[in-house]
Amino acid sequence: MAIRIFIDQGHNPSGPNTGAEGNGLREQDVNYFVGVYLADMLRADPRFEVRLSRNSPTEILGTSNATSLATRVRMANSWPADYFISIHCNSNVNPAINGSEVYVYQQNTQSYWLAQHVLNGIVARMGTKDNGVRLNPSLYVLRRTSMPAILVELAYLSNASDAQKLRDDPYGFAQGIYNGLLSYFGFAPV
Repeated sequence: MAIRIFIDQGHNPSGPNTGAEGNGLREQDVNYFVGVYLADMLRADPRFEVRLSRNSPTEILGTSNATSLATRVRMANSWPADYFISIHCNSNVNPAINGSEVYVYQQNTQSYWLAQHVLNGIVARMGTKDNGVRLNPSLYVLRRTSMPAILVELAYLSNASDAQKLRDDPYGFAQGIYNGLLSYFGFAPV
């Protein structure tokens, strides 16, 4: 039976729950396209089944931050997904801060091991700085999903070098996540 992966492209294109901006990029746009590329890779692999939170670049989920997050979690829980991957870009007031990190609800869980593989996949493919797997039990999508869940911060929009990678190679970030998934499951590439 295929492994069900729910990909949540963090944030809305407009209205409630929009994301960060930096170096001419909008987080919600980068998240959307990385999610679509990742979904395409998973759809081409018979070992996976995939669903997206946003199926068009203009799709808006919810009418507030809270209902936007709740809608994403409800979609994954009601499917039900086997794994939940939320895709984001980071930002910091200090433009020197850069790299990739993955957030999980708690240590020594399936989510934690998945996060480690996905982070390794992104860093190996994109050459971003490895900022590690970090705990953040306050994140709604990690707290309320009923399956192992990770929140991926691809790179920093506020850092010129990271932003260039996000702009020039969103496909590469998706490939890094996909490679991490294959590694986590012990799968060879198709």
